[in-house]
Amino acid sequence: MRTKNPALRKRRPSQADYEALAEFRHLIRRFLEFSQTAARGVGLAPAQHQALLAVKGRPRGTTMTIGALAERLRIRHHSAVELVDRLSAAGLVVRKTDPQDHRRVILDLTRAAEEHLADLSAAHLDELARLKPSLRKLLASKR
Repeated sequence: MRTKNPALRKRRPSQADYEALAEFRHLIRRFLEFSQTAARGVGLAPAQHQALLAVKGRPRGTTMTIGALAERLRIRHHSAVELVDRLSAAGLVVRKTDPQDHRRVILDLTRAAEEHLADLSAAHLDELARLKPSLRKLLASKR
């Protein structure tokens, strides 16, 4: 089936393009599999780990709301609410009313979440360092 989006049909991919895309997706899958296994290893569902990272990794000077979390995780608002409910029940996230806008709820991590996230993030940075040579080689070949 041909795409109707003309931006996606600029040129025919070469065999090298297909190989690079396949390798890139393989590296992403390896990293995601590592991430899911690591999260489960500390008793978190992968989605919980992603949510904690999104809250902690928000840009400085910004707050994380449920709507912003939903956008960041690319999930529906009601799914983000359910995820935050589970995180809150597990003692990993606290909800705070925004002092400037009482309709908004701001999410913050608990000390337990910070500890889980620090351990997981250190392991993820190590894994990225292991994948870095493959990613660099792949990205350098597509310049």
